[in-house]
Amino acid sequence: MSAAPPDSDVLWARGIVKSHHGTPALRGVSLGVREGEMLAVTGPRGSGKSTLLGCLSAQLPVDEGEVWFHGAPVHTLGRSGREKLRRERFGYVGPEPQLVPELTARENVALPLLLAGAGHRAAHRAAGDWLERLDVAALAKLRPAELRQDLRQRIAVARALAAEPPVVFADDPTAPLHRDDREQVLRILASAARSHRLTLVLATHDPALARFADRTVRLVDGRLAADEADEADESAESAEPAEPAEPAADVAVAGN
Repeated sequence: MSAAPPDSDVLWARGIVKSHHGTPALRGVSLGVREGEMLAVTGPRGSGKSTLLGCLSAQLPVDEGEVWFHGAPVHTLGRSGREKLRRERFGYVGPEPQLVPELTARENVALPLLLAGAGHRAAHRAAGDWLERLDVAALAKLRPAELRQDLRQRIAVARALAAEPPVVFADDPTAPLHRDDREQVLRILASAARSHRLTLVLATHDPALARFADRTVRLVDGRLAADEADEADESAESAEPAEPAEPAADVAVAGN
C-alpha cells in the first residue's frame, strides 16, 4: 500500500523513474511541492529537469513511481485523463513559444480561458490585461509569424497565466529572451504566482534566475542532490498509508 501525499503538498512525487529510448532520465526522484510555493529545479543540461517537469505536469507518463496532484493519482491516468488535467488545472511555458499560428496574440492568450468556459468578452479582456503586464499589449492583433521569438515567448507566458491555473510549469521559460529581459519576465511570473496563490515549478540552469524561487532543488544525472533526496525520503516515510483510491480518471478531476 502506497503512502498518502502530505496535505500541504499540491504536487507530490515518489520514486519517479523515466527513460527516453532506453536512456535513463530520472532515477527514482521523490519530491513534494507546497501549495503557493515557487520551486526552482536546477542542474546542468541533461540532468533531467525537463523530464521531471514533464512527469509532474502529466505530459509524460512515468515508467515507475507515483505522481499526485491535490491528493489524486496522476500516474494511473490514461492519455485522455492527462490531457484533461493539463487543460483544466495546469499552465505551461516551455523553452520555445508554442503559439497557434492562425490566431493573434490576444486570441492565443484568450484560448485557455475560452476552453475553460469563459465568455468571449471576459476572455479577451483578461488576455489584454496579461499582454499589458508582459509589455506586449501593442502586439495584440499580430500573429506569431509577424513577431520576434522573444516577443512570442512573452505572449506564451501571458497565455500560461491568463486562466490563473493552480499550478504553472515553466521549463527554462526565459531561454529565447535577451538577458536584460529575463529578470523582468521572471519577476512577472513570481509576482503573479504570489499575488494569485499559484504554485510555480521552474526549471533552469541559471542560478541568477533560481534566486527568485522560495526553494531550490538540484538534479544531477537524474537524481536529486543528497540533501534534497534525504528530505524527500523523510517526507515519504512520515506520510500515512493511503486509503484505496477511487478509479483514477474520476479522482483526478474532482473539484474542477
